[in-house]
Amino acid sequence: MTPPPSLLPRDYMRAWAELLRISALFTVPGDALAGAAALGARPDRGTALAVGASLCLYEAGMALNDWADREEDAVDRPHRPIPSGRISAPAALTAAVALTASGLGLAARAGRPALTVATALSATVWSYDLHFKHTACGPAAMATARALDLLLGAAATRGSQAAAHRGSGLPASRAAGVREATRAAGTVAALPSAAALAAHTYAVTAVSRHEVQGGSTALPLGALATALGLAALTARSSRGGGGRGAPAPGTGGLPSVPGRGGFRRRPPTSPRASHALPTRTCLPRTPFTPARLFVTALAVTYARTAATPFLHAALNPSPPLTQRAVGGGIRAMIPLQATLAARSGAGATALAVMGLVPLARKLARKVSPT
Repeated sequence: MTPPPSLLPRDYMRAWAELLRISALFTVPGDALAGAAALGARPDRGTALAVGASLCLYEAGMALNDWADREEDAVDRPHRPIPSGRISAPAALTAAVALTASGLGLAARAGRPALTVATALSATVWSYDLHFKHTACGPAAMATARALDLLLGAAATRGSQAAAHRGSGLPASRAAGVREATRAAGTVAALPSAAALAAHTYAVTAVSRHEVQGGSTALPLGALATALGLAALTARSSRGGGGRGAPAPGTGGLPSVPGRGGFRRRPPTSPRASHALPTRTCLPRTPFTPARLFVTALAVTYARTAATPFLHAALNPSPPLTQRAVGGGIRAMIPLQATLAARSGAGATALAVMGLVPLARKLARKVSPT
């Protein structure tokens, strides 16, 4: 992939930055981190591999997107890297194939569950770019891809669960089966977070279908309502605890310990406590602890990041404001991911994700995320 003779190496690198939309890359790591947080586990080596796989598959989708739209861009956006001649179409397609293979390779190193999710994710990305993008199923396909990206982080993260199984005293074959079942249950536990991210992605993708011509008021209004609804929902559903030591999925909120046949609920500490414990316990509403206030602040940040450009595009659905709304919706994924991590009790992860915001904003001034 050598630059054209008339193009300086610096301009050639900038063309690749535009093709791959590197300013949007900062919206990717939070998917895997939010998926790990949904398990109540700290990010580990598997999470890092999931982040690497997500980055590769995301960039593969960007390269493939421009390759598939090269004829359309020649009419509507001739300044794009392929129609302008700065990058050849074969080079873009080769990059898409290589990045897809790299992403699947990284996911395979994280384990079979992660590879399964990554395979479904790559199939969704290629199907979107080559077929679904220009159909009514386009927003749903893109939303599915983002949901799978978050589930990839959950499937790849082993956390403290694998360590607990190693020390459970079970035979190796039985421990492996219980470990896989627990990781599958953990992936299911990440579905609410994946659904929230998918809803936001659907709204942004629906708006993006009019970023060239503009003219749609209903879609930015729908995206605005979606962002406000998600902000309210994520703030209200905060667990406020989570994180390390959180209950395992399916234990009804009671802590779990290794035992014969997998995990069992820890019994009450004394007979007197067992008599005093009712069959079903109705807990009072969680007060506004610092953890809940932190989640609420992140949810408000997400709402402000997404809602303002959506409102402007609804009031004036011109192509520039619609494109700005799409860019704002893409950047709003970062505080949404942080909110999802924080409501699972992973405050440190949420802060790390929010640390990507100034980097994304600074790079967006040089390279458009759309």
